[in-house]
Amino acid sequence: MNMVPVILSGGRGARLWPVSRELHPKPFIRLSDGQSLLQKAFVRAASLPGVAEVVTVTNRDLYFKTADEYAEVNPTGVALGFLLESEGRNTAPAIAAAALAIGERRGEDAVLLVLTADHLIADLPAFTTAVTQAAELAQQGRVVTFGIRPEHPETGYGYIEAQGNDVLRFVEKPDLETAREYVDSGRFLWNSGMFCLTVKTALAELETHAPEVLATARATLAASQQSTGKQRFQIELDPETFATAPDLSIDYALMEKTQRAAVVPCAIGWSDVGSWNAIGDLIEPDVHGNRVDGDAMLHDSENCYVRSHDRLVSAVGVHDLVIVDTPDALLVADKNRVQDVKRIVDRLRADDHDAHRLHRTVHRPWGTYTTLEEGDRFKIKRIVVTPGQSLSLQMHHHRSEHWIVVSGMASIVNGESTISLGPNQSTYIPAGCQHRLSNPGKLPLILIEVQSGEYLGEDDIVRFEDIYGRN
Repeated sequence: MNMVPVILSGGRGARLWPVSRELHPKPFIRLSDGQSLLQKAFVRAASLPGVAEVVTVTNRDLYFKTADEYAEVNPTGVALGFLLESEGRNTAPAIAAAALAIGERRGEDAVLLVLTADHLIADLPAFTTAVTQAAELAQQGRVVTFGIRPEHPETGYGYIEAQGNDVLRFVEKPDLETAREYVDSGRFLWNSGMFCLTVKTALAELETHAPEVLATARATLAASQQSTGKQRFQIELDPETFATAPDLSIDYALMEKTQRAAVVPCAIGWSDVGSWNAIGDLIEPDVHGNRVDGDAMLHDSENCYVRSHDRLVSAVGVHDLVIVDTPDALLVADKNRVQDVKRIVDRLRADDHDAHRLHRTVHRPWGTYTTLEEGDRFKIKRIVVTPGQSLSLQMHHHRSEHWIVVSGMASIVNGESTISLGPNQSTYIPAGCQHRLSNPGKLPLILIEVQSGEYLGEDDIVRFEDIYGRN
């Protein structure tokens, strides 16, 4: 079957702060088994029978991190496609652009399997069976969604009223009493946010029900830069054109309007992992109902979830708490109020606090940097450059830098000179001096960077050359 999974990877994941940040959103959260939600989504998609290519729609800033995540779990070399957004415009424009791009590559009979990057599915055989049923309906011209058989009344999901495979109606998130009625009736399913349809059907239905979305997607692709390599294609969606796309979900733009809607009822062990309670439920509790991920010691405490991977967290005499510790932020919340974590994120954003955007360790195409300490006119970083990678040739107006190599070998452009440094060797780069750091070796390059100057913001950078295409 000519099936192409399309993984939509976006959003803020504000309810999972402080692990989720704007530049480290929910799909990149690692679970207790070491895999991220994004990696699990990719493995599910790539493991389906007959799948030779997986396409991902994500933010341009997350491309390199996404590619690194896939490289860890793609040993068979499934082909990769990327549609890169400069800003999110909701799911309808993303799916429209993906349908057009895949149609050009695979033809209008290609079956699109639209998946989310941040959900969990525990029963993979049942998932494969549901996908097979959905693909058969899609090839008949239907617009198929996956309806999860509800396990309990849930007010956090939309519902689908169904009769067999026919959709009777979509309904918004209900109150608790209505949710109970839905579950008791046996006619309602949770709306999973996954879809299956052919390229031909997608384009025809968007033309009918959301023509502006489709027109903008066509114009965007026509203006976009495209590149194709071995086992990979990449489309950088033109920012100016894509910014004019209507901000519409595929549910509102198409699913609630189409006459071709169908649903596959299924029980696949699905969870949208939408809160810290849901994350905690993935871990076996101890005899007191506590669930621990990482290093924690609890005494006389019950029904708590604790996550700490960087230091020991202790709790004494507490109950029904969520405690999530990261190097630069700590969350303590009542388990009955975890949905309100996003209120903290809103306040951080309003105050322009870095904790809503970044972790102390920040991923870059060439590796990572970790801010160890900062104060008035100084900042200290730990920089790790992966083998064969290089920072841009750059200059700073307001700060000087002192680099000390800890391990590995560094090749450094410092003004007019190119030097090689090993462990315990250093160099000084004054403000206004062009410089570049590269790792020519086979082991990670680790160094300490000491910045000093009147302004130390990350935007004080002028790039002259960059192998990753950054400005």
